[in-house]
Amino acid sequence: MKITGKVEIEAVTDVVCDVCRLTTRSESGVLQFAVLQAHWGYGTRHDGERYEIHLCEGCFFHTIANLKQERRTQNMFCEDSGIGGEDFGLIGKDGFLTTPPEAR
Repeated sequence: MKITGKVEIEAVTDVVCDVCRLTTRSESGVLQFAVLQAHWGYGTRHDGERYEIHLCEGCFFHTIANLKQERRTQNMFCEDSGIGGEDFGLIGKDGFLTTPPEAR
């Protein structure tokens, strides 16, 4: 026997970028955002701390650009820096992996 009734539940209605404070809802109404997260474990300076930052598309790629620049700066004088091109952090495109999992 099914018994039905109205149930009030909480659901995510929007995700706001933690940097620019704009909605991450696209024109089609779908939430499009990136999550930068960390959970620092035993023995680290930030033991037990957890972070979760939501980024819109623009702020995400701005962050990636800053990280690329930091990597170039850190490896400026290394002979074999192994610095890749524009695919920094990219592991898939159109549903396909760009590199085998064991190579990551």
